[in-house]
Amino acid sequence: MRLPQAQVALLEAASATDAKTIEQLASETDLKPETVTRAAFDLRDEGLVAVEERVEESAALTDEGETYRGEGLPEVRLFRAAREAGGDIGMGEAVGAAGLEGPEVDIALANYARKGYGVVDSGEVSAEADADPEADAEAAALDAVDDGDAVDDADVLDRLESRGLVEVDERTVRSVTLTDEGVTALMEGVEAAETVDRLTPELLTGGEWEDVEFAEYNVEADAPAVEGGREHVLRGMSERVKDVLVGMGFQEMDGPHADADFWINDCLFMPQDHPARTHWDRFALDVPPVADLPEGLVDRVETAHRNGVGEDGDGYHSPWSEDFARAVALRGHTTSLSMRYLSGYANADIDPPKRYFSVQKAYRNDTLDATHLLEFYQIEGWVMAEDLSVRDLMGTFEEFYRQFGIEEIRFKPHYNPYTEPSFELFGEHPETGEEIEIGNSGMFRDEVLEPLGIDCDVMAWGLALERLAMLTTGAEDIRDLHGTLADLEFLRNAEVTY
Repeated sequence: MRLPQAQVALLEAASATDAKTIEQLASETDLKPETVTRAAFDLRDEGLVAVEERVEESAALTDEGETYRGEGLPEVRLFRAAREAGGDIGMGEAVGAAGLEGPEVDIALANYARKGYGVVDSGEVSAEADADPEADAEAAALDAVDDGDAVDDADVLDRLESRGLVEVDERTVRSVTLTDEGVTALMEGVEAAETVDRLTPELLTGGEWEDVEFAEYNVEADAPAVEGGREHVLRGMSERVKDVLVGMGFQEMDGPHADADFWINDCLFMPQDHPARTHWDRFALDVPPVADLPEGLVDRVETAHRNGVGEDGDGYHSPWSEDFARAVALRGHTTSLSMRYLSGYANADIDPPKRYFSVQKAYRNDTLDATHLLEFYQIEGWVMAEDLSVRDLMGTFEEFYRQFGIEEIRFKPHYNPYTEPSFELFGEHPETGEEIEIGNSGMFRDEVLEPLGIDCDVMAWGLALERLAMLTTGAEDIRDLHGTLADLEFLRNAEVTY
């Protein structure tokens, strides 16, 4: 029997009684592991060897895991401090005695009661008398991982991985064993045939191609998966949204991500003592205030806040500070661009009728959940014309979402300081059937338009790009789309429908 040289070397190195791994065979034959793998699959197809596969897990400590292995888990340190203080101690004193700093405090509190170390209540830490930190399974697992030993309790290993203390890696281990046919072939004699795996210019010009034996390629053999780059789901969705809006007659806006609070909120008739303008929702920047603001507009906006607009206007009767208006923050919505354009400050042509849009990032200090992140993409848009109505606004949305295959949009009356009437938009998730909010909209109030010098109707909206992507891809969590927890496998295979 004549076989390629790599296959002959593998047959001679393999055993009929002891399974050998690809790594062992590569070492014995002095061949590359990938060459041995290819030869093994070819021989398997000929019935000369058997190839078995198993998945092995290996764990390694992260930097944080290394730190806690040396210093102790935060909850263990907190328990020891409370126990040494007699079993009951004030929170601040316990944290100081345990040497906990920064996020270690929250980590200790999150795991303290879970492990039965005691209770944290009303600023006091108690230590359970029967608790034994020496028997902490997670601490023991950290030691085992560092020593290269296996962790038998899968739940403990999963917990350490979720806490970011260990990294678990899976790899496929292949083992090769000679079959009876392989043993017979070796006994009868196997010769190495000189084979080449590609046709080169030298073989052609020298005429040697007529005498050599070309290797056969097994196109069904396993091969390493190669993941090529592809356009991100949100990038593709953003470009699609832009195409749709340009096709509907809109022009694109652009502007700064960090801006004066004047453009972000004051022009929108948002009172300066509104909860959304506190540090709970707003990312303020420690930079010098904006000096270049249109003075006449600043005065008109302040007047609208203090006194309102029109005969029935009453204003807010709340504090208004020009210093606050000039302070810089990350924009909480891209409506700051609309204010810059509608005021003429962006040097845009705003003679009605006009349509403008943007698809850009906004930043809010929201609580992270399935539909909220600290940064997100907002589809901003407005239309300026005479005699606009809510019916025009609703019809615009129906036409826009129809381009993405979304036929059912529901509208719910809402309150905004800057639009009246206002309503939220909801769409049905294709996988869960859950109704999720996808945008906010309305007609700009006179208190917004009159200081800007606009004397006709303006309808406006802010739609969520990520939630539109959720409706079109079936993603159930916004964190699957982007951020540190993004699901790469989902992004590689997500199909966007329009």
